[in-house]
Amino acid sequence: QVQLLESGGGLVQPGGSLRLSCAASGRHFGINAMGWYRQAPGKQRELVATITRSITSIGVTNYADSVKGRFTISRDNAENTVYLQMNSLKREDTAVYYCNALFNILGDRWGQGTQVTVSS
Repeated sequence: QVQLLESGGGLVQPGGSLRLSCAASGRHFGINAMGWYRQAPGKQRELVATITRSITSIGVTNYADSVKGRFTISRDNAENTVYLQMNSLKREDTAVYYCNALFNILGDRWGQGTQVTVSS
């Protein structure tokens, strides 16, 4: 059974940085797109960033307008891991961040979520 395990969340002051990691474990047939989503209290889950799989390049990335220029998504295909580097964090970035992966044949999977709190 495949699983996604997130880490790296926590409390940070406005303007600070955090790096989230999400590692896939278990037997699978490869991973296509990977991404990060977030859900703030009282709000719907929203896309933060996604990255496709590419053998010859770093993959095509896509970002929510609210995080462009501040967040960077990357992945290590050999380690089945996706990262989210978050810089210049704002209070409105406070949310539970969820990792998502589209596995070949197995379909869509979600991580359990990691809390990110931006507060002074």
